[in-house]
Amino acid sequence: MQKSQKKEQGSLKKAEEEKLTCRDRLPAYMTNLVMMLLMIGVTFAIVFGVILYRISTKAALHMSSNPITRSHVRLTVKTTAAILNLVVILILDEVYGAVARWLTVLEVPKTDKSFEQRLIFKTFILKFVNAFTPIIYIAFFRGRLVGRPGSYLYVFESYRMEECAHGGCLMELCIQLSITMLGKQLIQNNLFEIGVPKIKKLIRYIRSKRQAFQEEERQKRLQRYEIDHVLEPFAGLTPEYMEMIIQFGFVTLFVASFPLAPLFALLNNIIEIRLDAKKFVGELQRPVAARAKDIGIWYNLLKGVAKVAVIINAFVISFTSDFIPRLVYQYTYSPDGSMFGFVNHTLSYFNVSHFQDGKEPMDPLHLGYAVEICRYKDYREPPWSTSPYEISKEFWAVLAARLAFVIVFQNVVMLMSDVVDWLIPDIPKDISMQIHKEKILMVELFMREEHGKMQRMGSTASTGAKQKGGSNSYPPVPVARQRSMPPAHCYKPNNV
Repeated sequence: MQKSQKKEQGSLKKAEEEKLTCRDRLPAYMTNLVMMLLMIGVTFAIVFGVILYRISTKAALHMSSNPITRSHVRLTVKTTAAILNLVVILILDEVYGAVARWLTVLEVPKTDKSFEQRLIFKTFILKFVNAFTPIIYIAFFRGRLVGRPGSYLYVFESYRMEECAHGGCLMELCIQLSITMLGKQLIQNNLFEIGVPKIKKLIRYIRSKRQAFQEEERQKRLQRYEIDHVLEPFAGLTPEYMEMIIQFGFVTLFVASFPLAPLFALLNNIIEIRLDAKKFVGELQRPVAARAKDIGIWYNLLKGVAKVAVIINAFVISFTSDFIPRLVYQYTYSPDGSMFGFVNHTLSYFNVSHFQDGKEPMDPLHLGYAVEICRYKDYREPPWSTSPYEISKEFWAVLAARLAFVIVFQNVVMLMSDVVDWLIPDIPKDISMQIHKEKILMVELFMREEHGKMQRMGSTASTGAKQKGGSNSYPPVPVARQRSMPPAHCYKPNNV
């Protein structure tokens, strides 16, 4: 006994010594932080590279001698840049998935549940940044970092930063979002899900046929379990959930700029139901069943994306479109309350003699006459004011109105969502009543079993007393009659 106790104590000491401390995990945590920041930096660098591609391609096409090419410069640059972004996103998604798993293995989580949650969180952050960084740039940064005439912002001192179209960046945002969303759904979510397992299945089948040929078993008929062994192993539901989370982001985050996103998502999900059914039945090995109380960390991610979507849509409506500037002009600056004169109100004045050396137009008489004053879209003071080209008070009025709209929109939508959440319960009333009845029946069954046990204990005690009374000369001791229990339905447990 003493030797076994000593062995147990020794094993406990070894386990405590082998337990990883915070100091042991610190290098892994620092590696995770540095690698996550590095991957996000890679995404930003690629987006910047696509910006350079758009700027250089636009400048090259404008210098073309073909008039048709010059007339379709903007559409060509938009479409090709969106397709290039899509290809980069598809490639980086696979890379980021492998990097996230490697970083999670470095942390050495204690349980499988902790490992899965950390892996999901890292994968979601990397793929979310990868998918939405180009869209966020177009929605909130493009056209706002260009400077003004006479003081433009240049990249590498050669290429001027790109501007939005005259109607704003909303159309470009719609093109980028539609191409990215439809491309990911058609290529990554549908073709890859069916094509990759088929290719891996074919490779395994070829290898198994070679081995069978080497072992002279070509004529042997394969059993069902041998055929299923050739299928792709089940990798879990994380990729399926991740597809739905990213799709939910496309549908909700920028729905103000692409209202057809929910319709395309619905059509994609109808198709994917059948594709997933075919994949799980004919292309993958049978998954191991595991019980789960809920969807876990995915619910928190969905809830977070829904809240962020309200804020982003408020900023899209406020800053990307001319909705707020039009309202400000109509109710503040318009003399008759109409929109007449709105375009002239949004244009500022610039004296062409204030161009920087080497940046002035190459042909000053392009219009047939000399131009002294030109107009550009911005809220700045005219050149004849005391503070020329400074931001005007109209700019601050419009900015205050935009921020006020964001705050009001966010609070109103959040309040409406809370009201709807309160009116519509998570569990329907008939299902909650059925659950309540099942709990009552379980309590009644438990009380009946306890009542039967007590009766059996009383009967065994009475028979034992009779036997003892027969062997001795003393009379048998009467057994006290058990108190009758009230009906089971009178008891109401605390958890019901």
